[in-house]
Amino acid sequence: MCGRFTNQMTWAEIHALYSIHDSALPPSNVQPQFNIAPTQDVFFAHQDKAGVLEIDYGRWWLVPFFAKEIGKHAMFNARIETVDTSGAFRESFKSKRCLIPADGYFEWTTNAEDGKKDPWLLQLPDAQPFSFAGLWAHNERLSVTSCTIITAPAVDNIAHIHTRMPIILDPVSYDTWLDTSIAGADAKAVLIESQIDDQLEFFRVGREVNSSRYQGEDTKKPVVNSL
Repeated sequence: MCGRFTNQMTWAEIHALYSIHDSALPPSNVQPQFNIAPTQDVFFAHQDKAGVLEIDYGRWWLVPFFAKEIGKHAMFNARIETVDTSGAFRESFKSKRCLIPADGYFEWTTNAEDGKKDPWLLQLPDAQPFSFAGLWAHNERLSVTSCTIITAPAVDNIAHIHTRMPIILDPVSYDTWLDTSIAGADAKAVLIESQIDDQLEFFRVGREVNSSRYQGEDTKKPVVNSL
């Protein structure tokens, strides 16, 4: 799963990640996000009606277009195994795919000595920015734009931390993932074949991260060596 992540990129860096080179970027007061939790608003990139990539902003917890209320069932992750068949996600999988920018995410293990949860930060080498594969939706009735992160079984090098992982896509596959003419099993194959989670590095960080209210700038500071 993926229940927390970080995004410390500037507005210009997010646009650069997706090769959006506007002559003049709109003014922005984007603040770094050190401990993003479900239901908070996040940036995501998707194609507009003309097929042009744009940056949007919405709730990290998918609210399907047909929902009459914001449900309590967890919708911040969508499993790759059922993303094309689940009633909550299948329409977005067909027509509303997105990329969610980040530069790290957290998972937890149980400490053998005191039984408490130890948070781990997983990131690419040199804390390079990346994109989760995601889905988005707009619910007109509730006036909510939202998104979710697609997860898969963890690759071997991080499976000892958590058995599942958010799918991080190779940048060369961004356009392919967003191309909704690629459907069904072929679209799922893009996710499987284009993920770069095997490149992830990881280390333990302070337990302050355990609280979603904690927004200290030190959330990415290691406290011990990795396993």
